Amino acid sequence: MASKKVLGLAAATAALVLGLTACGDDGNGGGDGDGGGDQFTYGLLYPQTGNLAFLGPPQIASVEYAISEINEAGGILGTEVPEVIQADEAGDSAQANEAANSLVSDGVNAVIGAAASGMTQATYDTITAAEIVQCSGSNTAAELSNIDDNGYYFRTAPSDLLSAVVMARKIVDEGYQSVAIVARADDYGGGYASALEQELEGLGAEVVTNDTYDPEATTFDSVVNNVGNKEPDAVALIAFEEGAQVIAQMLEGGVKGEQLFVTDGLNDPSLGETVNQDDPDSVNGITGIAPSADNPDFNSGLTEFAPDLTAFQFAPQIYDCVVAIALAAEAAGSVNASDYVAELPNISRPEGTECTSFAECRDLLADGEEIDYQGASGNIDFDDNGDPTAATFEIFHYGDDGHEILAYEEHSLND
Repeated sequence: MASKKVLGLAAATAALVLGLTACGDDGNGGGDGDGGGDQFTYGLLYPQTGNLAFLGPPQIASVEYAISEINEAGGILGTEVPEVIQADEAGDSAQANEAANSLVSDGVNAVIGAAASGMTQATYDTITAAEIVQCSGSNTAAELSNIDDNGYYFRTAPSDLLSAVVMARKIVDEGYQSVAIVARADDYGGGYASALEQELEGLGAEVVTNDTYDPEATTFDSVVNNVGNKEPDAVALIAFEEGAQVIAQMLEGGVKGEQLFVTDGLNDPSLGETVNQDDPDSVNGITGIAPSADNPDFNSGLTEFAPDLTAFQFAPQIYDCVVAIALAAEAAGSVNASDYVAELPNISRPEGTECTSFAECRDLLADGEEIDYQGASGNIDFDDNGDPTAATFEIFHYGDDGHEILAYEEHSLND
């Protein structure tokens, strides 16, 4: 069922009870900050350890950067936002849920994350059942659009339904008509692969195989041999870091770099060294699609804030989660998620006045205006499922000059 329906009577009643019983030092009521009002505390559920730990640095840097800018503007509802409470999802469902329970127990007003779609699947019920807003800047699994979250889950990263369209068009535009799809066997891989196959066939291309693999496997001979037997013009690989080994085996099996198209999980400048340390140029020709943002001002600002940061994947989207939630709290005049959750779609709708920073948007709200927050990642415009309806993607490529961005493309569900 659609997940962003208007809150029902039971939820509204629960929200009223929570509002009446909240005490001054409660996480949803907050403690007194510098502005004398209720503090708004963010929790961050992200991979400090595990196979997606490389996504961790941009997650924490982006959240801290957003909070610093909010505090420079006077905080949320005039009160400084305290340091974010961190919890490790670790790429493990059980540990991720334990971490989510910890954040709920800490009484946070919102949770940013999880980073991986699978870890959100494992934790959203714990978080949203407690009537805490959860917003991820890096979840892309299509299945998350329809989860039963009582209206409390949002994401600023585009669904794979959008990403798959961009990849399919890129493959066909390059002249390939016979395509093999290889994906990790999980919600992310399966959902992306299904959407990609549908879009490719709609564009007139033939999908000769749509195969999955166990991401925990130590060898990928089965899928690699299957691709070799099908002799496709192009191969679409939907993978995380384990995809480097899949690529290595495919290249050894005769697939050429220019035939390979990869997803955001392999958007790594050091991919060549990971695939083949002795011959990093073996990946030359590979093209990929990743959610991104054509926003050099944001990148330079984040670099100045966190000079040691070397990866920026999903950083703008994560920043937008923090700011959008802060603006919703401002619009509602409350730090309680049960009060401000209904304002999250409203602060991003085209009917409002466009604004690009917390301070600017906050001041418009204070003047009684409706706003249309234009995020660091672009125009969000949350739909009734809490998904962005438009997104920017980068076309990245590995060539003689290493990893480079060829172009940015915007895509909307209305295209």
